[in-house]
Amino acid sequence: MINVLIADDHPVVRKGLRQLLEDDAHCRFGRIDEACSGREALELLSGNEYDLLILDISMPDRNGLDVLKDVKLSKPALPVLILSIFPEDQYGIRAIRLGASGYVTKSQPPEELINAIITIAKGGRYISDSLADHIISRNDVKEQSIENMLSARELQVLGMIGSGKSIKEISFELSVSPKTVSTYRARIIRKLNLKSTADLIKLVIERNLVSGKEKDSVIQ
Repeated sequence: MINVLIADDHPVVRKGLRQLLEDDAHCRFGRIDEACSGREALELLSGNEYDLLILDISMPDRNGLDVLKDVKLSKPALPVLILSIFPEDQYGIRAIRLGASGYVTKSQPPEELINAIITIAKGGRYISDSLADHIISRNDVKEQSIENMLSARELQVLGMIGSGKSIKEISFELSVSPKTVSTYRARIIRKLNLKSTADLIKLVIERNLVSGKEKDSVIQ
């Protein structure tokens, strides 16, 4: 069961989120606590264990991003999903840099929010295509940003393509169809704003995302 802390200063939002989680068809959520301020959120975190913190940015006492900094100092392994009224281009990149595992606006449909929550609770990151585009447009495609923008499986496929493995070889090793691997490759190229597989391989080499032996084989 996923134990969740919801930190938002609006009672209607907290109630709506609680209802959404409690109505989950797969019954994946256990304890659900609520905090109406940053201070209350930190107090609850100090005395309880949660699998996920859903955090608003606009709070009556402290900005949610400041709360995020404190959370990452006291509980660095706790996944945090920022749920905000502010558009992604305004706070999304900063939130990810501060350690948030995802950023979702309150205008998104409930199914996307649930998808983000489950993804993050399982240890993944939730970066929407639009937020990835904003990161790219600000020339933030650095090694850490690549990890933020891609899922664990996409990072795995990225490394395998960069090491010179063919679609067929990757398909066999991951036990998926070649079509699925091609889909991953296309998604990676789009998210990283690349033009071709050659650009992808070049990026992997530049960022040292493969071992030295594999790197030599790619260069040759």
